[in-house]
Amino acid sequence: MTTPNTGEETFISHLVELRNRLVKAAIGVVVVVAALMFWPGPAQIYDFIAQPMINSLPVGSKMIATGVTSPFLVPMKVTIVLGIIIALPWVLYQMWAFVAPGLYMHEKRLVAPLVISSSLLFMAGVAFCYFFVFGRVFHFIAQFSPTSIAVTPDIENYLDFVMSMCLAFGATFEVPVVVVILVRTGLVSVAKLKEIRPYAIVGAFVIAAVVTPPDAMSMFSLAIPMWLLFELGLLVAPMFVKMSTAPEEKQS
Repeated sequence: MTTPNTGEETFISHLVELRNRLVKAAIGVVVVVAALMFWPGPAQIYDFIAQPMINSLPVGSKMIATGVTSPFLVPMKVTIVLGIIIALPWVLYQMWAFVAPGLYMHEKRLVAPLVISSSLLFMAGVAFCYFFVFGRVFHFIAQFSPTSIAVTPDIENYLDFVMSMCLAFGATFEVPVVVVILVRTGLVSVAKLKEIRPYAIVGAFVIAAVVTPPDAMSMFSLAIPMWLLFELGLLVAPMFVKMSTAPEEKQS
């Protein structure tokens, strides 16, 4: 028979375990950020992040800093954000390690791949945004800039733009994960998702138009990958469902 004290001790032990996992996740982020501070360093990291914009400016042009502390704070912010992204698999692993003991084997077969694929897809979205989208978008915008305007972007505004774009692409690259979860939880079937495919495509373009700059290049750069990732989700969802179905569910 379980006594009230036993239940209370179990709850406290879960809180202690959660605290330990959060501390380990935070330590991982701090270690990565500290490493980036020493090598390659905040200044070099910001120079790397700013390269797509610099390449689209006239030769010899540079970005400007309107704030007194901006040349110091902005590269520090970039380094911290990059450290969080790099440490994301470790953070997700700590989340997985906390919930795994309470899951059945068939549930672990679903959660573990989702945790891994979520971090990889987010990083892929950020990388796609930086290496493929930024250069084309900035070049496209520069072509339509009047010659009477001296384009000297502010480093803080540029950072806000980069972070919002990378977050948007990283989040939208999670579409296959969302599809798998919707199908596995029974909220919607694969057949139903295929029926609403035209609406999903339109929705992808609407979302892209809202979260990207007002140019066709940015919109298509986000909308088309979202559509293709939606199709990928439709392909892999049945496999995930089959892999994570409990034996009693298969018999029923």
